[in-house]
Amino acid sequence: MVFYPGRRPRRPCPDTLSKVIHSRAERARQAKRSEAVNNFAEMNFESNLRTEHTRAGRKAPGRTRSACPDPTRIEPRTPADPGAFVKKSERTTPCEGPRIRTTHDKGLGPRASKKMSEQIDWEKITHYAGFDWAKDHHDVVVVNQQGKIVEELTFEHTAEGWMKWKQLLKKYSHLAVAIETSQGAAIEQLLESGAVVYPVNPKSAERYRDRKAPSGTKTDFLDAWSLGDALRVDGHGWRALKPLDPLVQELRILCRDEVELIGKRTEMVNQLQAALHEYYPAALQAFEDWTATPSWNFVQQFPTPQVLGEAGRRKWEKFLHVHRLYRPELNEKRLEIFAKAHEFCGPAVVTRAKSRLALALVKLLQALEKQLQEYREEIRRLFNEHPDHDLFGSLPGAGEKLAPRLLSELGSDRTLFESAQALQCYVGTAPVSFESGQTRQVYARYMCNKSFRHAVHLWADLSRKFCSWAQIYYHQLREKGKSHASALRCLGQRWLKILWKMWQTKTSYNPEFHMANQLKHGSWVLAVKPGQAK
Repeated sequence: MVFYPGRRPRRPCPDTLSKVIHSRAERARQAKRSEAVNNFAEMNFESNLRTEHTRAGRKAPGRTRSACPDPTRIEPRTPADPGAFVKKSERTTPCEGPRIRTTHDKGLGPRASKKMSEQIDWEKITHYAGFDWAKDHHDVVVVNQQGKIVEELTFEHTAEGWMKWKQLLKKYSHLAVAIETSQGAAIEQLLESGAVVYPVNPKSAERYRDRKAPSGTKTDFLDAWSLGDALRVDGHGWRALKPLDPLVQELRILCRDEVELIGKRTEMVNQLQAALHEYYPAALQAFEDWTATPSWNFVQQFPTPQVLGEAGRRKWEKFLHVHRLYRPELNEKRLEIFAKAHEFCGPAVVTRAKSRLALALVKLLQALEKQLQEYREEIRRLFNEHPDHDLFGSLPGAGEKLAPRLLSELGSDRTLFESAQALQCYVGTAPVSFESGQTRQVYARYMCNKSFRHAVHLWADLSRKFCSWAQIYYHQLREKGKSHASALRCLGQRWLKILWKMWQTKTSYNPEFHMANQLKHGSWVLAVKPGQAK
């Protein structure tokens, strides 16, 4: 307990009572003392809401009305749900974001069940564990229904360490676990051990920690304790994870890894173009698409401008014919560039050094492209085995690359999203509203499944080539001043509503049926160009 001069000590609240959290030096000094000091005894949630100082480390000058507030009187706040209601999100134009990001989601994933009661009876839960995971070790704090810490455990991320976790799980049969992620090795181990897992958004986890320690203190023990206590107070409204369908899980991992490999290819292509810019600008002028193998083969066959000039016109034409690049409108222009390649190039020293780098990058790109082809073959095989492959394959513009990504991210659990609104919020096309008094603002949604949002962004863009109504809708938004990214986000919002209905009814996309619905509901798209929307 902390004592202040001139103030009678108060009995700490059992709802927040814990062991001491100190730095290493302070912990060494405190070890010599017989009694521990509780740094959190005087901390109160209500007092910190009234403080005028917002910086970390400042404490509210005033005292609370009660030294030990009753936690049952506090109305629990449920974390934001992927299906959070946003007014008229179908017709609301999302605010434009800076870019489309492909980082993986860390919030509630598609493995969250529709209702908590389907997984476990919350009334039977007697203990709550906060699980602070790391790469090499994990910290666990278990609290009971009164909020008292009854168990602490730190174990390595090894087979022996996870055996300690399983022994702890046997000791507390009615145990629920809160963790700050929804995917990864720790999640797989927890689900395999039979634990009931509740994922917590990292931003929400940070707020729960600040509720325990407004001073800004952060330790592994504090993280685990705040998660466990948050699960005890607010967990009745959370969603529990359940294992994914093995086919969907493997397909999702392959699709996400494929995107990562494509990013690596783009990185090496940029390095190759930077090297050619220093000693071989003619190659950059002759070819535009450097993600294709013919441009790499050109550098491999003619690594320097001198080698290109010595080869002669006949070998140039043969190369274009072999790689199916011979075009009447581009042939003479390319041959003219090849003939003048030696006139503007780098010095001999730079040419010898950078040509070696260019050849090395070409070999890496060829090997990476081979691996990408093998990935796509395996993805195609798994996609064809799934019973919903015809449904996703019928989506206009999805094709053989985007259809498996959409299927893997959406999954097979029809009970996951209760409405199209929930799916739109989960993907990130629905905007986020901020209202305070007379202020009302709309922002783009970033707390979402980034991989799913990226796939929908590409799908919406390609769908304009196959659906006239999508092209009309896109152009109307562009004429209103929307940027390309914002217009595609709005188009993806409408496509997700169609996809959700198809997914629920297990029906493929039918252009005639969709056009009949547009006529039935009087869509404004038909009013722009009647009879052309499909």
